[in-house]
Amino acid sequence: MIRLVVGLGNPGKEYERTRHNAGFWLVERFASANGIVLRKDQKFKALVGRHDASGTWLLLPQSFMNLSGQPVHMLAGFFKIKPEEILVVHDELDFPPGIAKLKQGGGIAGHNGLRDISQRLATHEYWRLRLGVGKPPPGREGADYVLEKPPAEERAAIEAAIQKTLDVLPLMLSGDMQGAMHKLHTDEKKPEPEKKEPPVEEPEPPAPKKTGLRALFGKK
Repeated sequence: MIRLVVGLGNPGKEYERTRHNAGFWLVERFASANGIVLRKDQKFKALVGRHDASGTWLLLPQSFMNLSGQPVHMLAGFFKIKPEEILVVHDELDFPPGIAKLKQGGGIAGHNGLRDISQRLATHEYWRLRLGVGKPPPGREGADYVLEKPPAEERAAIEAAIQKTLDVLPLMLSGDMQGAMHKLHTDEKKPEPEKKEPPVEEPEPPAPKKTGLRALFGKK
């Protein structure tokens, strides 16, 4: 089971709508939809809440992205939560907006939040939920790009991916990670347009039979 869901982002009003805070967006929406209050916990240096139905902890580190590992390590250690029971939600440059993918372990692809978490936990084997925010344009640094607000169209696509993820999050919390991956990674098939049958041409009525003198001599 997933016993801890961590949303990555930076605290403060100036960062709350930036791409780097996509992890915050998902956890905040899940908390809001389930009536969970995220309260500042000085001990863990984070906003913390609990999903009563599953017992899963929700965590939003308030120590800035490059120090995200400290709150994760402290809460996981306090409640004896194993790395494979942790789900970290974060922004992903390698996917376009609108894509969300789930995996366990793997590299950190230069993500400072993941780097600190991996160092603190001494492993990469926690689960990651990657929300695509797209690549920066040529000549732009990724560090600057993720600290910008996405335009409205991109934000809408990211929000759609978050909603799709929230629909399958109960599977993750129950431990059905394979089922969650199947649903999350499978594109919904669009219904095929109805095939219109070609109109049936009605046969022309047969010509009336000639009778009497007309049948013998034809019409003059």
